[in-house]
Amino acid sequence: MQNCLGREDRVSRRTVLYGLGALAGQSLLAGCGAASSSGGATSADVSQPVPSGPLTQGSVTVSSSSGASIGAGFTGLSYEKGAFSSQPLFAGTNTDLIGMFKRLGTSLLRIGGNTVDTTVWNASGPGQTSGQVAPADVDGLAAFLQATGWQCLYGVNLGGAATGATTPALAAAEVAYAVETLGSSLYGIEIGNECDLYGSSYYKNGWTLSEFEALWESFRMAILAAAPGVVLTGPSSASGINYWTTPFGEYATKKQIALLTQHYYRGAGNDPSSTAAKLVSVDTALPGYCQALQAAAVKIGIPWRMNETNSFFYGGASGVSDSYASSLWVIDHLATIALNGGAGVNMHGGGNYTGYTPIADSNGVVIGARPEFYGLLMFTLLGQGEMLATDVSAGGLNVTAYSVQPNGGGVNILLVNKDSAQNVEASITCGQRVRQATLLEMTGPGLSAISGVTIQQASVNADGSFTPGAPYLAPQINGDAVTCYLPALSAVLLQVT
Repeated sequence: MQNCLGREDRVSRRTVLYGLGALAGQSLLAGCGAASSSGGATSADVSQPVPSGPLTQGSVTVSSSSGASIGAGFTGLSYEKGAFSSQPLFAGTNTDLIGMFKRLGTSLLRIGGNTVDTTVWNASGPGQTSGQVAPADVDGLAAFLQATGWQCLYGVNLGGAATGATTPALAAAEVAYAVETLGSSLYGIEIGNECDLYGSSYYKNGWTLSEFEALWESFRMAILAAAPGVVLTGPSSASGINYWTTPFGEYATKKQIALLTQHYYRGAGNDPSSTAAKLVSVDTALPGYCQALQAAAVKIGIPWRMNETNSFFYGGASGVSDSYASSLWVIDHLATIALNGGAGVNMHGGGNYTGYTPIADSNGVVIGARPEFYGLLMFTLLGQGEMLATDVSAGGLNVTAYSVQPNGGGVNILLVNKDSAQNVEASITCGQRVRQATLLEMTGPGLSAISGVTIQQASVNADGSFTPGAPYLAPQINGDAVTCYLPALSAVLLQVT
């Protein structure tokens, strides 16, 4: 992988990690120690088995720093504000959802989406009422965040100003209550959602960037008057990096926003071309998209975050976004964002539809982990630390590899084989002498499978508990090289010490 980051970015990334300083890191196999009812594997003592079927020879070389890193709070989640305010989802009593969040470590929950601009503050409301958010809803969120150790990026209504449904004063009152109630669990505030698209919804008679900036400024001033010092982020655009996000960042500057935010989807969920094969193919647009955000963020001296993202918009493509293909895709998706300067992502979801969501739920009750959750878990287990340049060659097969050097030493390498038939025997040069190498395998029945995904032969339960089998020992170690197998349609996480 090419080094796309400069010194300025490393400084800006530290800024956002400081803002997420309350979010603790986790070791490679957090929660996967000695076998117990709470979940975990015994120590490795079995060599990785040879996969059945044809073997293609491959090589991986881990070398110098890429200039990028994965920090605390990188892998976050995003939910619609309407779901947060209308059902008992985020509450201190929702132990299953708390367990699912904690399985991913500690990160950043975004409350946003299109329903931000259709949900209004009602200071005397009963709570759990569609179209409004009340103190009881924020109280439940506070208890949930305390139980998980996560922080929150909290969105408030801006689009409703077009009809008078919301006002700067109303938004300021909501933020003041959120600041008081959430305390240190509040990371920051978003004002509106995908404001670059308001011309097709709330302001159909005309909508420009300058009009948005004026409206945003009126809300910003009211919010800061009610909650001095609260962190603001933005603009949470759907697209338009060059004509919307970048100029807005230059207008707001780091004096007004601490984080530049943007959305990204691979394509439309209702497009017939949005197939599993497309999802796991190389996303040629994403690196350039990230690099444009990187340039915009560096120019004003703040980090950037993909605060809403997933596979295909319109809720995903049925049988694709909820399939095993999403498990493999999301690893590449997150790694590409990290390598190109992103401070983190928020995977959008919620509900129990046939499209995308890492965690399926219905009326506040967790249904279970969707395939995408397993990919998020594998990426989380890759760990936090400096990313290393990693080159892979596998006979033209769709294979990728990413490496992290944890603060405690060693190197963690995550390899993804998206070929449906060919296994790979990979010789990995690790850039250090290898004393021990253990690994975990993520597998699934096929790209289109919507169930049956496992990590080390184990599923994640609806309460977040997880009892994987013992890690495998790498079949061969020779000096600074390790040999392991990548079964067809699998991800393998290798820990080298």
